[in-house]
Amino acid sequence: MTRAIATREGKSALIGEVSGKFDKMSSAVFLDYKGMTVEQATTLRASFRKAGVEYKVVKNTLVKQALKETSFLESLNKSKTLTGMTGIAWSYEDPSAAAKIVKSFKKDQGDAGDKLKIKAGLIDGTVLDAKAVEEQLATMPGKSELRAKLLATLQAPLQQFVALLNAPAQNFVYALAAKEQKGP
Repeated sequence: MTRAIATREGKSALIGEVSGKFDKMSSAVFLDYKGMTVEQATTLRASFRKAGVEYKVVKNTLVKQALKETSFLESLNKSKTLTGMTGIAWSYEDPSAAAKIVKSFKKDQGDAGDKLKIKAGLIDGTVLDAKAVEEQLATMPGKSELRAKLLATLQAPLQQFVALLNAPAQNFVYALAAKEQKGP
């Protein structure tokens, strides 16, 4: 009797943990890893860890329980995302991080990449199909890329202003140089 209760308590804790990950995430990618070796899966996990992406294999029934209060559970059920073997990669900072790692892994790992399948993705409560994850989410600029673009955008007007301030002095120097070359 106590073992069944402990199992229920363990499942409840796991459901709460998974639900919390979905609450905190900026995006999630659902993966089918069937056919991958332990070594290949370890390589994938290491890539996720390096990018700050959390990856976990969770039973589909527990994921359904964790998402039962959400609006996108129905879409995931319709697309049959929560069937078979399911691994979930949660991105918390950069929404495109998990999708970029999966796309890179599929490209670089040959046979292992062919075995790894994208089932679906979640971003801002929207369910993306596998094609959208690979073509849209994985190609979105990352957080650091967006920061660099913003910085360049903010610096451009200042650089133009400095160039305008320097123009009269520069033109004067050019005029003096031309006068010097021409002679008296």
